[in-house]
Amino acid sequence: MTITTPAADARGLALAHYAARAVLEHFLARRGVTFPQQVALRAAVTAESPRTPDALAAEVRGSLKTDPATVRADLDALLAKGLLATDGAHLRPTDAGRDLLATTAAEVAPFTARVWAGIPADDLAAAGRVLAQVTARANAELATLTP
Repeated sequence: MTITTPAADARGLALAHYAARAVLEHFLARRGVTFPQQVALRAAVTAESPRTPDALAAEVRGSLKTDPATVRADLDALLAKGLLATDGAHLRPTDAGRDLLATTAAEVAPFTARVWAGIPADDLAAAGRVLAQVTARANAELATLTP
């Protein structure tokens, strides 16, 4: 029996994204955190220095392509949960926020390992190049649509 591998397309990319995201969301839900909140928290944790709310919101908005009010609500939720804290004019991750990301990453790691296991390095490199091109082109197209 011959298995036909479909060419990559927008639907295939979306299905892969949502399948992998669903695994992560399963573990985030246990802690009362949403995927967009996790993206915002990760941006704060990985920043070289504390970010202003505006800078952090802009970074998250650029990643998730969502409206500013939604991002601000997610930042407010992270503050209310004690995962982010204000530090003067900046936001910084708390120890609880860092712990949440570390714990979640540890729980998801075995699933991620199984998902990616056995995929040849050359295939991963090719997929990485294609995804980078798709992201850049989609961002360019989006820029023509937004004022």
